[in-house]
Order: sequence, then structure tokens, then C-alpha cells
Amino acid sequence: MWPWGHLAVAYLLYTGYTARRFDRSPRFVPLVALAIGSQFPDLIDKPFAWTFGVLPGGRTLSHSLLFVALFLPAIYVAADRLEFRSASVAFSIGYLSHLLADIPPSVLTGEPTGAAYLLWPVVEQPPEDPIGGILDAFLNYYTMGPYEWLQLGLFVGAVLVWYRDGAPGLATVRASVRRYLPTRS
Repeated sequence: MWPWGHLAVAYLLYTGYTARRFDRSPRFVPLVALAIGSQFPDLIDKPFAWTFGVLPGGRTLSHSLLFVALFLPAIYVAADRLEFRSASVAFSIGYLSHLLADIPPSVLTGEPTGAAYLLWPVVEQPPEDPIGGILDAFLNYYTMGPYEWLQLGLFVGAVLVWYRDGAPGLATVRASVRRYLPTRS
């Protein structure tokens, strides 16, 4: 899944969570944590596999439920001590939604090898096509087929929901930008 697909899935899940749990739109700091969490597994695995050759594939270490079982509780404890519990919940929703969104449709039709990454290193990964780094992946590996267009549509839908939610976070970003831009006389 492309980054914007992961972000869209995470936002739609999180806005549903905040609406149901708190009867409000998401807040800025948790949204930042959500966005980071929605990309985090790829930010770790892809560079370490494709650029540095340290990991055997782009869905290994941080895509593994074994890693998640240790990592997310550590994030929660750290956030709890810093009094950012809502950010840790948002990060976790983004992170877990990433793992679920990476499960290919073939798993639903009885081909479980597409989800083997969830149990890495216990379960061996199917071989990946060789990728010469992140830039090579974006230029050659990813294409715009029906699944990618669906993701783009999902992203547009998520942007519309975000707008309907009152564009949470936009006022904070605007205020921050105004603080650093020269004022007009």
C-alpha cells in the first residue's frame, strides 16, 4: 500500500474512534502521532532492507507482530510518563492499521503466505523482487493499477472526512507558519 493509502485508513479509523469515544473530532498532537504511526513500519523496514541490505525484506522487523508486542507497550509507557496517552493511542491505531492494510486480498481467498510478514522471523518470508533502494522502488516497483487508484480514492475520501471534521490541526499549522513568516507592513 502507498503511504497515502496507509494515512487514509489510519485517519478514517481514528476519527471514528474519537467520534465514538469522545464525541468530537481528532486533536492536533494525536493526529501527528497517528500520521507517524501510519508510516512507521515502512520507515523502518524499507530503508533497512532496500537501501542498507540489513533486513531480508521490506516487510520484516517492524511489520512483525512479535516486534509490535514489545514496541507498542514501550511507546505507551513512555507516552504515559510524558502525559501524552492520547498520542500513544493514536500512534498505535496508525501502526496497527498499517499492518492490517498491508495484508493482501489473496489472504482472504485462502493464500496465507501474503501475511507471513506478521510472524517474521518465525515464519519465512516469500522472496521479494530485488529493489535497488527507495528511489528505485518509487520509480519502478510501484505502479498505478486498480488497487492503487482505489487507495487514491480512499485518500480523497479521507481528506473529505477530515474537512467535514473541521480540518483538525490546520489552525495549529497555520498559526505555526505565521509565527515564522515575516509580517507584512
